[in-house]
Amino acid sequence: MLKKFNIADWYDLKGQVAIVTGGATGLGLAITRCLISAGAVVCVAARSEPEKVAEALEEFGDRVHYYRFDITDTEKAQELVDRIAAEHGTVDILVNNAGNHCKKYIWDMSVEEYKSVLDVHLTGAFALTKAVVPYMKKKRHGRIIFQASMTSYIGQPMVAGYASAKAGYLGLIHTLTAELAEYGITANAIAPGWIDTPMFHKATDGDPQRLGKILGRIPAKMVGDPMDIGMVTAFLCSDAARYISGSCIPVDGGALIGF
Repeated sequence: MLKKFNIADWYDLKGQVAIVTGGATGLGLAITRCLISAGAVVCVAARSEPEKVAEALEEFGDRVHYYRFDITDTEKAQELVDRIAAEHGTVDILVNNAGNHCKKYIWDMSVEEYKSVLDVHLTGAFALTKAVVPYMKKKRHGRIIFQASMTSYIGQPMVAGYASAKAGYLGLIHTLTAELAEYGITANAIAPGWIDTPMFHKATDGDPQRLGKILGRIPAKMVGDPMDIGMVTAFLCSDAARYISGSCIPVDGGALIGF
């Protein structure tokens, strides 16, 4: 037991460098905001147009840096990580947040479409994770986070590729924990529920029946805020979560408990 204890110190990310894929929009932007608020420098990796990213990240000043990167270009994952480490001195945190969708029933989905979703969510995230591990092992410290989903646990139609990838994260964090925990590296996932994002509004605005069905499943009777995901991410990246690994935390207002 420490004689002098200040809990705020355990949540402090000052001096740490984070890579956040898809960190300029939606949940990724909230994650970027929370990590920077906790003291980290964030390197956003995304394939968006630089002008759009610059506008989204303007508020953070020199606490954020943008790297244009296509996560499916796995052969360049190590090159990206090496560049970030050279320019910022280290890589302490990786948040695998990039994603895409192919909303089709399985009988309408081609094998190529299925594979394209896996390439972004699962294969791309694996390549970046593999690239950061040597840096984290050398420091004997690191935090790896995956953006999972309720589809990691429950069935939803028209998302075969997405659900396969998100469920795959659960196996990946278990293996990473078994391999990396002794080096002070944790690997965890977050499973967002229904969150108040443009994507959510696109799916529910003008469809009160669907919105009512969603809210009826959530014990909290409300959808989440993107910052709910950002704050849990910042926690998992902090020393306060140093003994948590191989876990997936649902952030869903209780939706996964069922009825």
